[in-house]
Amino acid sequence: MREMTKGGNVSLATLSEDAGSVILSLNWSTATGDGDADVSVLLLNGDGKVRGDADFYFYNNPAAADGSVQLLGKTPTAEGNEDRISLDLTATPPDVERIVVAASRYGGARFGDLSDLRMTLADRGGETLLGFSIDDADVETAFIFGELYRRGEEWKFRAVGQGYESGLAGLAMDFGIDIDDDAADEEAEAAPGAVEQVSAPEAERTPGIPAQTASTARAMGEESVPASARRPRTARKKVTLPKVAKKSLAENESWRAAQLFPVSSLKNDREREMRATSVLLSVMTQVPEFGRRLTAAFGAPAGRMETFTEVSLPHGGNAPKRPDGVIRVERAGKLWTALVETKTNGNPLKSEQVQDYMDIAARRGYEAVITLSNDVAIEGSPLVDIKVDGRRKHKVALWHLSWAEVAHHAQMLIRHEGVGNTAHAWLLLELLQYLQHENSGCHGFQNMGPAWVPVRNGIDNETLCQGDQRAIDVVESWDRLIRQVCLRLGGELGQKVLPVQRARRGTDQSSRRAATADRLCQDGRLYAELRIEDTPGILAIVADLRTGKLRTSIEIPAPDQGYPLTWAKRLVRQLAEAPADLHVETLAEGEGGGPRGTLERLRPEPADMLPKNGARITGFRLSLFKSMGSARGNAESGFIRSVDDAVDRFHSGVVAHLGRRPGRRP
Repeated sequence: MREMTKGGNVSLATLSEDAGSVILSLNWSTATGDGDADVSVLLLNGDGKVRGDADFYFYNNPAAADGSVQLLGKTPTAEGNEDRISLDLTATPPDVERIVVAASRYGGARFGDLSDLRMTLADRGGETLLGFSIDDADVETAFIFGELYRRGEEWKFRAVGQGYESGLAGLAMDFGIDIDDDAADEEAEAAPGAVEQVSAPEAERTPGIPAQTASTARAMGEESVPASARRPRTARKKVTLPKVAKKSLAENESWRAAQLFPVSSLKNDREREMRATSVLLSVMTQVPEFGRRLTAAFGAPAGRMETFTEVSLPHGGNAPKRPDGVIRVERAGKLWTALVETKTNGNPLKSEQVQDYMDIAARRGYEAVITLSNDVAIEGSPLVDIKVDGRRKHKVALWHLSWAEVAHHAQMLIRHEGVGNTAHAWLLLELLQYLQHENSGCHGFQNMGPAWVPVRNGIDNETLCQGDQRAIDVVESWDRLIRQVCLRLGGELGQKVLPVQRARRGTDQSSRRAATADRLCQDGRLYAELRIEDTPGILAIVADLRTGKLRTSIEIPAPDQGYPLTWAKRLVRQLAEAPADLHVETLAEGEGGGPRGTLERLRPEPADMLPKNGARITGFRLSLFKSMGSARGNAESGFIRSVDDAVDRFHSGVVAHLGRRPGRRP
């Protein structure tokens, strides 16, 4: 990997023969784990300006129709977040000469408050080609990390590292973007024809499917959309949850609606794997937004996609191998190919099987092998161990996709972001119902592993010692579960939900998990924190294996202005519909903390929340407690089900009623 310095440039062709499609990753971290920023991409012509407002890609416009740009979203790392961007340079229009990659903060936050600002660039095979670190960030609220630019027939990268105090709006306008100001934004949001989700005629709506988006309406005729609605808005658009389904015409509740992908006839794991693979791959080809969303993260180009199942491929002198599926994407006469190996119903991937497919792909010049199973991939703990022959010139990338991620992307498209037409939305809805059916075997991570029961017993009888590998296995399963909770909750809310990892700079994942396992052996608790976009605090989860209790909580900082009694009354009003057993604790300076009690007791007398000694209030902690399932699986009595239920109850009953964090309007 080449390490870049500010102002330096390099030709991508000198770093890799497979740089026609690249993945850019932007990283940062904070000591508290709650620092965040949003990436953006601008396509510029020879004059250094965008050709139009559509050349500005950010959270309200995450993908190009031709597949040249796609924002892939955030993933957690050991020290913070990684925001990824897929760029298909072969699909970039010829009149685009520069691609600027930037990031911005909101709510008055500065880049100087973040640590480890870094950008990396990887080729289609997943090999990291270059890295660029920024160590002079200060008061800037927007930053250009780098840019890709043409020189003749080749693409080059330049490390820029330039900041803006005027935020995302200032950066965008510098490159010719026409941004709505605050007044225009408010006018547009108030106008019936300028809302983010444009209403379709009633006859065109499908139950559970969002109405057409403004971009679809523009394709039907720009004259019908006000000019102010056509401009990019650096404030996030509002999320519209699915409409309530129309009243069923069934005669009674025993009638079941016909499904495109039935699951009642599935008898064994082999049938589940074959059906699930065929269903997924066929929907990927028929819904371009969905297929591109899944494959862009694996380095696939934007192009014509075809998928195949149960193909037979020769394997040296051995019997032919039959991968569960093949994905092929054709772009400008070139083919990108990935073999797919699928597991359902919690069955583990087999290393020898995946190794065979990696060898076949290398010999045949394929680009990737994609594994698909109930397990959720986590950093630093591969699901299968394979050996790579370094003597082979052709590189094959190994990627993993969980069924929970597939369901998350389908939910985001049909519930929140929208797709091209109602037929595509209906197909995704059918896929989602198939994945969520109890007989499909595609329920995501659903087993805490064989170490779960011995670790629980060891904690109960105090025989579990630090350094026990079984405790590390449980921590890895806990990380997978929390990652899946984030995917599920994020898909339902249409918001980013990410685990917060408070690790020292430079700590790798294996060391972090070992330290967490030692802590589990010592106090018998598993800890996790979730950052939910636009919520006023971090949602904390504590699983106490000694007492069998789950605690979900959130800490709300005290307002900057006003009086403590006013704060207490406002909080009680916000929690009018919260569960009566909600535990409320006042956080105050000094020893001993502040008063605490249940919401039921505090509702009549909010003044009881104020410290008697007049100590300064710093915030409030809200908590709910729930009995913890003991079984390792996902049954009604299982631990995984109890964690899901606890998070759902706390978010819907408590967090959803709290005030939102300040918006992202510049």
